[in-house]
Amino acid sequence: MEHLPVMFTQALQQLAIRQDGSYLDCTFGRGGHSQGILSQLDESGRLLALDRDWAACDSDVARQMLKDGRFTLTHSRFSELQNITGQAGLSGKVDGILIDLGVSSPQLDDPGRGFSFLRDGPLDMRMDTGTGVSAAQWLASVDEKELVSVLFDYGEERFARRIARAIVESRAQSPILTTKQLAVLVENAVPMRERHKHPATRSFQAIRLEINKELDELKSVLEQSVLLLKPGGRLVVISFHSLEDRIVKRFFRAESGAKFNPGKLPIKEADIAKGVLKTIGKAIKPGPEEIAQNTRARSAVMRVAERV
Repeated sequence: MEHLPVMFTQALQQLAIRQDGSYLDCTFGRGGHSQGILSQLDESGRLLALDRDWAACDSDVARQMLKDGRFTLTHSRFSELQNITGQAGLSGKVDGILIDLGVSSPQLDDPGRGFSFLRDGPLDMRMDTGTGVSAAQWLASVDEKELVSVLFDYGEERFARRIARAIVESRAQSPILTTKQLAVLVENAVPMRERHKHPATRSFQAIRLEINKELDELKSVLEQSVLLLKPGGRLVVISFHSLEDRIVKRFFRAESGAKFNPGKLPIKEADIAKGVLKTIGKAIKPGPEEIAQNTRARSAVMRVAERV
């Protein structure tokens, strides 16, 4: 399946792109958003993109775009953003940052990556296949109590205990090495099916989030973004499930100064901590036309903030 950048038009609009500005695309993917940003920059504009997945950095689209002197692409994680930006001389000078979370269509559609239960393949799930442990390796040794916690906290799976027990019992007989093995195991462990949702959906999400430490990476990149943006710079975040969106929403609220609550104590205005971000509008969601064209956009939520 072709990778369609989610909320493409809205992302470019909300970045409020200046022709001579400097921008960061924290999830290059297959270059959809990056191409859109680059098309609106003049010769003095700059775009720095990064991606944790080497396959994205080594794609035909990436190689073609790297011929443009205004564009730089780095193979790295969110948490490395500040170092990369510092090396590029852009700290505190960035006009806009785009963070498109989740898994791309090429990752989901490649059975060899192990992200999807719809195609049988090795149980990997790593964004960066060159580092860390695979989902199969993690499931082979994770403590049952920790597994329950991951499934419940990251997957919001109410049958976490049943699924964890089934995994532990199954691995004692033979290793869980493929996506089909895990999907069938979870399906058999879950007593009730949600309408229009495969029983393994929540478990696969939870394990993927844990393997890649995605929520920790998100918190890190949000904190760094505030330091990189110049006054008036925009931060645009597209999330795909409630855990991500909750982190973004709370971060925006906290950095807007809403975290300060003086209660009923007398206090001077000068003593009140000023926020460094202001939220721009309400959460934005894709329209019915985009969802019809790309069903993977249906759960997307965009939030926008501006550096003050």
